[in-house]
Amino acid sequence: MKNIRRGVTNAGTMKLLGALLVQIICLPGIPAAPSPAQTDDAALMAKARRIHEHVIKLDTHNDIDPAYFRADCNYTMRLATQVNLPKMAEGGMDVSFMVVYVGQGPLIPAAYESAYRQAIAKFDAVHRLTEKIAPDKIGLALTPADVIALHKKGLKAAVIGVENGYPIGTDIRRVKEFYDRGGRYMSLAHNGNNQLADSNTGETRGYLYKNGLSPLGREVIAEMNRLGMMIDLSHPSKGANMEAMRLSKAPVIASHSAVRALADVSRNMDDEQLLALKKSGGVIQIVGFAGYIKTDSRERTAALAKLRKEFGIRGGGGAGSAEPEARNAPCPLETAGAPAAQRREPAGITALSPERRAEYEKRLAEIDAKYPPAGRANVKDFVNHIDYAVKLIGIDHVGISSDFDGGGGIDGWNSAADAFNVTLELVRRGYTEEQIGKIWGGNLLRVWGEVEKVAKKLEKEGD
Repeated sequence: MKNIRRGVTNAGTMKLLGALLVQIICLPGIPAAPSPAQTDDAALMAKARRIHEHVIKLDTHNDIDPAYFRADCNYTMRLATQVNLPKMAEGGMDVSFMVVYVGQGPLIPAAYESAYRQAIAKFDAVHRLTEKIAPDKIGLALTPADVIALHKKGLKAAVIGVENGYPIGTDIRRVKEFYDRGGRYMSLAHNGNNQLADSNTGETRGYLYKNGLSPLGREVIAEMNRLGMMIDLSHPSKGANMEAMRLSKAPVIASHSAVRALADVSRNMDDEQLLALKKSGGVIQIVGFAGYIKTDSRERTAALAKLRKEFGIRGGGGAGSAEPEARNAPCPLETAGAPAAQRREPAGITALSPERRAEYEKRLAEIDAKYPPAGRANVKDFVNHIDYAVKLIGIDHVGISSDFDGGGGIDGWNSAADAFNVTLELVRRGYTEEQIGKIWGGNLLRVWGEVEKVAKKLEKEGD
C-alpha cells in the first residue's frame, strides 16, 4: 500500500513538474529546445560555412561595363551591379573572370575596327581597376599560380576572358595582342555567325560554314593552343565546338553553359558535346542563367520569339557593348536593402513608344495566360544541372559560372553576395569539401594549367 501511495505521489509530482516545464519553455525570451531537424539544419549550415571559407571560389563569366571602372564610379563601391568588390567579399567569392564582350556585327572592315575599339576599352577597364583604382584589393591573374598567390595575400583576383572572337577581325595577330593584354580564354563566336565560326543561333538562322569553323577559325584554334589561351565553347554551334575539340591539342572549357538534356536551348551542351569535352580533359562551367536552367514550353518559346520579332526586340546580351566608353554615365549605387539587379529587359523594349510598349505588354499578357511561364529557376534547379553533368562526365569536369550582369541570375543566387547558397545546396546533396573545391574552382585552375603546359610543349617543338 505504501508503495502504491508513493507511486501515485510520484506520478502527481511528475505531472506538476511537466506542467511547470511547459510554462517555463513558453515564457517570452526563452527558446524551446531545438528539434532534431533543426539541429541537423544547424550542423549542415555550419559544415557548409566551413567548406565555403576553405575552398577557392571562382566565377568564369562576369560581364563588365567600362563606365563602372572610373575613378569616381568603380567596383570598390557597392554598385547595383551583380558583381563588385563589396559583394564578392560578402559572398566569399575569390576570383572574377571579367569578360571582354562585344556583340556580333557585320563582317566588314569598319565594323571589325569598331568592335576592336570596344574590346580594348574593356581590357583597359580591368587593368585600370587592378593597377590604379584598387591594387590593394584586387590583382590581375595571368596564370593559375597568380590566382593562388593573390588568394594567399588576401586579395581578390581578376582574370580576363574574351567572349566573341569577332573583334580580332581578320588579323590573327590580334589573338596574341589579346593574350598579351591579359585574355586567358576566348570563344570564337557569340550570338550570330562570324568570320571565325558558326554560332548556336545557326540552329534557327542557318550557318555560314556548314555548322563548323572557317579556315581562319581553324588558324585561331592553333594560335590559341600555341599561346596557352583556353578555347571557350560557350556560344558557338555544336558543329563548331565538335570541330574545335577535334583540332585543339589542349583541353577546352565551356565558360558559361548548362545541360541541354535538362533545358533544351541551343546555348546548352548536349551529351555528345559533354562527352567530347570530357575526352579533351576540359570542364563545363554550369551557368546560373535562369533561361538556360529552366525553360518554358516550346509553344511559349515560339510565341515569344514571334512577338519579339514583330516588335523588333532581341534577347539578352553582355553588358556595355556600346561605343565609346560612357565616361560621364550616372553611377548606379545600390540603395540599402535593395536587391541585386535582376536580368535586364530584352534589348529594344525601352526604344518602343508608349503606345507600342502598351501593345507589347498586352500581347505578352495574352501569351502568359495561354502558355504560363515555367517560373524562374532557383539554386536547386541550378544544382540539378551540376548533378547531371557530374554523373555523365565526372566530378573533374564540372565547374560554376553566373553570367552576372550579362543576363545571369537565379532565385537564391542573384549576385556575388549570394554565393554561399550554392555551396549550401551542394552540401545538402552530399558533395564533400574536396568535390566542392573542384567544382568551385579547382577543375578550372587545373585545365588552365594544362593549357599552359601544352603551350610550353608546342614552343619546345617549334624551337
